[in-house]
Amino acid sequence: MSTHAADSTIKIEPRSEADPLRIGTPLPLGQVSSKSAYIHPSSLAKAPTHAKIYFQDDCLNHRFIRSRDTSSIVERPERLRAVKIGLAAAIARIEEAEGVLKPSDTDISVEDELAAALGNMDIATSDGGLIRARSISVTRSTATVDLLDNAAVKYVHGDIDGDVYLQTLKAWARDSEDNITKKGSEMPEGMPPLDLYLCPSSIDAIQGAIGAVCQAVDAVIASTGTNPSIVATEPRRAFVAVRPPGHHCGEDTPSGFCFVNNVAIGAVHAHLKYGIQRVVILDIDLHHGNGTQSIVWQINEETYRQTLESEQSPSEPNAPPSTRGPQIFYGSIHDVLSFPCEDGKMSFVQAASTSINGPHGQYIENIHLQTYSSEVYFWEVLYKEQYSTLLTRASQFLDSTGGPGDDVMVFISCGFDACEHEYSSMSRHNRKVPTSFYHRFTLDTCTFADVYARGHVVSVLEGGYSDRALSSGAMAHICGLIGDTVQVDERWWDLENLIKLEKATKARKFGHPSLGDTDPEPWLTRTSELLSRLDVYRTPPQHSRNWVPPTSRTLRERKKLSRNSSTPDVASKPGKDTQVPVPVSSTSSSTSVSVPESEAVNPLTAKKLPRVILHVRRPDGTS
Repeated sequence: MSTHAADSTIKIEPRSEADPLRIGTPLPLGQVSSKSAYIHPSSLAKAPTHAKIYFQDDCLNHRFIRSRDTSSIVERPERLRAVKIGLAAAIARIEEAEGVLKPSDTDISVEDELAAALGNMDIATSDGGLIRARSISVTRSTATVDLLDNAAVKYVHGDIDGDVYLQTLKAWARDSEDNITKKGSEMPEGMPPLDLYLCPSSIDAIQGAIGAVCQAVDAVIASTGTNPSIVATEPRRAFVAVRPPGHHCGEDTPSGFCFVNNVAIGAVHAHLKYGIQRVVILDIDLHHGNGTQSIVWQINEETYRQTLESEQSPSEPNAPPSTRGPQIFYGSIHDVLSFPCEDGKMSFVQAASTSINGPHGQYIENIHLQTYSSEVYFWEVLYKEQYSTLLTRASQFLDSTGGPGDDVMVFISCGFDACEHEYSSMSRHNRKVPTSFYHRFTLDTCTFADVYARGHVVSVLEGGYSDRALSSGAMAHICGLIGDTVQVDERWWDLENLIKLEKATKARKFGHPSLGDTDPEPWLTRTSELLSRLDVYRTPPQHSRNWVPPTSRTLRERKKLSRNSSTPDVASKPGKDTQVPVPVSSTSSSTSVSVPESEAVNPLTAKKLPRVILHVRRPDGTS
């Protein structure tokens, strides 16, 4: 792909047979105005692709109850509202691009919106006609699983000695209030106090998150099945907006807000239920998914052992074919200076820097985020020559194990905390990406999946803590999932439009948004209408009890960033309209400030980094 400047015309070059994906080709934003629309080549020839968004309201029940001071808690229920703002804006823009946004939408009053919201609170299995866009739908999932009675969960988090970790996790949550009253914390001593927290309803959130992920897997695989009526209604691509996140959790080691590994469980569910043998997991969170990589390594190791044994042991006549575990490619783009590597511990840094493709049956690729001096440099150098290598390696993995097939599925561990709009206290090292990264990388991943996996893509929310990072990243990401059906304009999430979006969706006293301007643009009015129906979160009442005083723990001192950083001003110097974290206040109970994962430590004790110990085995009763 190449561009020429004078008239900002985008010239689309045909793909070569040697590189059908055109991974890492020059992108137009580097050579034309940043205000120009970006048209991906796949949008010129593709048939409409249906994408579905999944919510699970049980995920809102995971809350910090240790004290009334939540100012240092960034993994909070309100994160999902910020995501819904971005998704509602994306849907409004997509409806506008498809020509189905009605002029009458601009006449909707706040009272009408609230009445509509009350009448649509029970959206469970469909969007009830709420979404007009042809290429996207929304499901409020009610799916859930039992941690102690689910084959995929036990495959990933089971233990040689039984379901010790899963039973312990349920006990931690069940006894959380009592333990806070008795000991001041619901988590065992030695676990980072602000990284991990539980309440009695956290298990509902965890089980609901897994249920929604597995439901999305079921739907995506059904979209290319043999039943025409099902195929017509199910999505080939899905985004599952759930919490708590999962990619830091190993087999029996919770870490970094994560208690179970949502994506790994989804991949194993696809393997056990549908025979998916080859899985690609692409992790674009700011932080390395150490838990996912450890689980993938152990699964691949077991599959490799099974392969060697079957090759060396002749099979008996008429013996059934031997069963093998899945082969998984794990690829991550992350900041190696941030959690879990921020303390420089060798095992974490080594794991986050490992790249191995084939030997010992392992397929791991880790790429470190870099600072960038301009968006031209980001797209033409970093994205083209480094970050897109993730998809190149994934292609090599699938080509070496049989090529495209029905047994392939693609997952995205989708964190938005590398976004240019993330809090500077979370993204301290200026290893950021432009918001449009979430659009273009998603487009490229979908093109990759179309070639290798019949288009099957399931994306699952991981990190992202600033409201602006979450809303803009989610907006760009969902436009990537359906972007080959409509012409997407990357100006939709530029700073000017994000500020308009925030004003239009700012929560007011009685829960409904303010439309801000007296004559808002149609897409903003439609966004507010959609949000009023999608966002049902209300802060649950707190039980009356003796609260633990606010923590006396302080943050470690950090060296100031060098003034000659090569990161552009837009990513490192907030202007007056740029979102910045709120100062920590012991009296704040509704506003969260961004504190990096694992920053809060007890000054009297050395911080203990969790080990990820894996003993993967197939659960009893599975083949």
